[in-house]
Amino acid sequence: MAHTRISSTARADGPGSSKNTGGGLFWATGYTLLVLLTGTNLPTPLYHGYQQRFGFSTLTVTLIFAVYMAVLIPSLLIAGPLSDAIGRRRVLAPAVVLAVLGSLAFALAQNIGWLFVARVLQGIALGAASGPLTAALNELEPRGDRRRASLVSTIASVGGLGTGPVLAGLLAQYFPAPHVTPFVLEIVLLIPAAITIALLPRGTVTSRWRPRRPGVPAGMGELFATSGAAGFLAFAVVGLSLTLIPTYVATLSGSRNLLLGGAAVALVLACSAVAQVAGFGRSARTLQLSGLPLVAVGLVLLAVAGSVSSLPLLLVAIVAAGTGHGLVFLGGLTAVNHAAPAGRHAEVASTFLVVLYLGTSIPAVGVGFLATVSGLLRAVQDFAIVVAVLCLIVLAATVRRRPVTEIGDGTGQLSR
Repeated sequence: MAHTRISSTARADGPGSSKNTGGGLFWATGYTLLVLLTGTNLPTPLYHGYQQRFGFSTLTVTLIFAVYMAVLIPSLLIAGPLSDAIGRRRVLAPAVVLAVLGSLAFALAQNIGWLFVARVLQGIALGAASGPLTAALNELEPRGDRRRASLVSTIASVGGLGTGPVLAGLLAQYFPAPHVTPFVLEIVLLIPAAITIALLPRGTVTSRWRPRRPGVPAGMGELFATSGAAGFLAFAVVGLSLTLIPTYVATLSGSRNLLLGGAAVALVLACSAVAQVAGFGRSARTLQLSGLPLVAVGLVLLAVAGSVSSLPLLLVAIVAAGTGHGLVFLGGLTAVNHAAPAGRHAEVASTFLVVLYLGTSIPAVGVGFLATVSGLLRAVQDFAIVVAVLCLIVLAATVRRRPVTEIGDGTGQLSR
């Protein structure tokens, strides 16, 4: 279906926006993405406490996560193109309101139903915000440097994924009201994010937006397929970390300290962030070819660590997998950002993020089902081996992919 356009001369929060808005709004936009992702990952180390309070199983934890993803993905697909048409601000403002309501629902939770409602609100909020914020970072980067914008976007993303669990674990372990305090803090942190969105230019609509099915622009098919597959597998590791790794760590260590479980998740994503900084400036293809083997090695070590009940080996596995994740994520987002045609940046970013979030959700839910049948350790081991093999298959496909210069010409075609 036809996609509406907005005059680039009338707005600075969409395609073709001005680069002279200054660096402050660029960094504030990165902060907004970071805080939203932090909030949606605060529950990770708290699920064990919720299980004790409300009496539900490990499978229910994965179902709560699945509901979150079930609303996040449609929200992504709608909000990305919508923000290309009507402006970032009009989409992001309601998203922040929903994020506040989601945190409030967690803070007030009285039974398992509250948890599902809270995750639905958070899923819609993050889905509506992710694509527009990623596109806004590209548009607000003062020098028009898409590599730098991609780096800030990916670091903000993994930073939020890692900060949420460790912050919640710290507050829940050592501060009063463990299931309230983290979410009250998140609401406070969202205040500057709301101010940032209010400062974005309003934008001018030149025609009505109509929904369209997600698609990949002409010339991006091969690149999007390999980058998407690699990202899917890398984020499968993140999905496992966010849902079950804290319990896995507790099983191997014999400790129920909430900060330890949250720190294990944070370590995965801290290694990812460090790898992205170290890999900045390298080609997207090089990043992906370097990252996929590391993800595979980390997963194999994860399986072995469970077999020998070794916490140190588990930490080595986490470092390897996290480093590989960072390289694959940065490489994939850099590739699609450069290839996206003018006027479709948020749409392409949203479609790519859908693939990543599917990688975060589907395997984690599968492991949750397996854990009810064969136990957590066996389920994680089976998952690790299967995904490691798939990483090597995608690696071979990436090697065979035709090299590109990774600089889009504004039409979606890549110079070769």
